Amino acid sequence: MMKHRKKGDLPTKTCATCGLPFTWRKKWERVWDDVRYCSDKCRRGRGGQGGAQDRGGSPK
Repeated sequence: MMKHRKKGDLPTKTCATCGLPFTWRKKWERVWDDVRYCSDKCRRGRGGQGGAQDRGGSPK
């Protein structure tokens, strides 16, 4: 079990989809090495890397 740490001392990773940093969470304790995405939304959207260009409007 992990000892109590200050929030700033927790390990961080960069999300594979959005590129934003995210920190360790208790629910990821056993699978931290496998975590690649900061949220379920990023995990679901991992196929399209276009960002704002992919959101909205009809194709031209």
